[in-house]
Amino acid sequence: MKETFRQSMAWLHTWSGLLTCWVLLLVFVSGSASYFRDEITLWMQPELHEIAATHVSTVQAAQTAVDFLKREAPNAPRWFITLPNPRTAETRAGWISSTIKDGQERRVVKQVSLNPATGERLANVRTTRGGDFLYRLHYELHYMPRTLARWIVAFCAMFMLVAIISGIITHKRIFKDFFTFRPRKGQRSWMDAHNVVAVLALPYHLMITYTGLVTLMFIVMPSPIQLAYEGNEKAFFAEVFPQPKISKLEHQSAALLPIAPLITKAQAHWHGGQAGRVFIDHPGDAMASINVIRSLEKGISSVRQSVQFNGATGALIATIGDDPSTAAASRGVLFGLHVANFANPLLRVLFFLSGLAGCIMVATGALLWAVKERQRCKKTLAQGRLHFGLRLVDGLNIGAIAGLPIALGAYFWSNRLLPVVLENRAVMEINSFFLAWGAAALLAQIRPNRRMWQWQLSAGGVLFTLLPALNAITTHSHLGVTLLQGKGPWPVAGFDLFSLGLGLALVYAAKKLGSVRKPIQLPLPQKRHNREDRAVAQEPS
Repeated sequence: MKETFRQSMAWLHTWSGLLTCWVLLLVFVSGSASYFRDEITLWMQPELHEIAATHVSTVQAAQTAVDFLKREAPNAPRWFITLPNPRTAETRAGWISSTIKDGQERRVVKQVSLNPATGERLANVRTTRGGDFLYRLHYELHYMPRTLARWIVAFCAMFMLVAIISGIITHKRIFKDFFTFRPRKGQRSWMDAHNVVAVLALPYHLMITYTGLVTLMFIVMPSPIQLAYEGNEKAFFAEVFPQPKISKLEHQSAALLPIAPLITKAQAHWHGGQAGRVFIDHPGDAMASINVIRSLEKGISSVRQSVQFNGATGALIATIGDDPSTAAASRGVLFGLHVANFANPLLRVLFFLSGLAGCIMVATGALLWAVKERQRCKKTLAQGRLHFGLRLVDGLNIGAIAGLPIALGAYFWSNRLLPVVLENRAVMEINSFFLAWGAAALLAQIRPNRRMWQWQLSAGGVLFTLLPALNAITTHSHLGVTLLQGKGPWPVAGFDLFSLGLGLALVYAAKKLGSVRKPIQLPLPQKRHNREDRAVAQEPS
């Protein structure tokens, strides 16, 4: 092999990044937004903005939810309650209900939103997937089987890890490149931008890619489980992730104890840890069980901890997750690092900015390949033709990089414009995301040129810039109230301000792109006087 080791790594870095960059960009964008998925969901449910300013203890919220379920679903075999926390406003109460369909009994899950202070049902709260859609999108994609989608994301994450490591090897002057940015220098400027954002958040990029693979390890590496447990996956998961046992019905009526003292005991057992969810099996029976699950808002580990009580006597049945195995604890820490539930608001912003740096890194890498390829095809370009591969990449770059803001903007606009009582409303919001993105991607393939870049960046910029105005027209929680009057809720104000800033940035980018009147002429590689400079000249990024 005539190429040096660093040149081989440059080739690997280029192609491992290019082949998966568009899926990785979707993963980075939706994953970065997921750090604020609860705040996004709150913005998309303006009916909850008023109660978001109230602060109710988990104990009170749990008791009012149980009182509601006693009235609404006294005969349900299971109740479940999701308690409010500093990032969520309402209590979510649900139960299992039996219905007869086609002559067969089927169980369905019903869920409602409650005022945590009073336990009253919150009427006319619009249904939406909110930030949870973006969270699921970043590792399950959409419109395809979950297992297949996770395989695709895992495959792209592996390529991402290879691209990061090969990029580190390729860049011998990595720290010098971090402090170097030369604007308006064509290919050199794209490379400097790629280097700066890559090195700026390099520890984050390594961590988030590796821990992302860890979250999918049961899919990509099933062989150890198959060998050690002889194909019995249920036995493996029961041992590593133990679950509370559901007691059998005794068919003897017994009043359910007040839940507040039991939650207080559970939180004392966790030395101040807060309850996040409550599951109650067989309420009203002598063998009723109450399972209090700890919130993951504090602590870096995502290992599930719970305390199980007898619902009729209050006796402690079991504690789960207090002493996890080494493997479960290790996996819990890595998973916790990935989802960052432990992060305070400032640290969550830092994670979000690092995720945005990852978006820019992937986008500039894709653009850099197209710029370099256009440099190599100067003779063909002089005749006014683009070869198929370059034209395809140009279209995919526009559709992915400029099209995603259009899709996200359409998702948020549909949340405000669709009727509140519309059936399958959440599904239609998601469909609007993909319809807008599909239209942008199709137009990009038809005319993959600078004017299309300018048009799509402008469209995305206008959608985001006008989001605060749309929020002001459709709700009472606009910036004049949340920010200027200081009444909050602050997550709503933060969402509006970020939307405004992102929209203006996209419009500015479109304007700067339109001010370039002629194609960028890239400098040809100059002569190098030593072997090290020749290697650097061939670096892709």
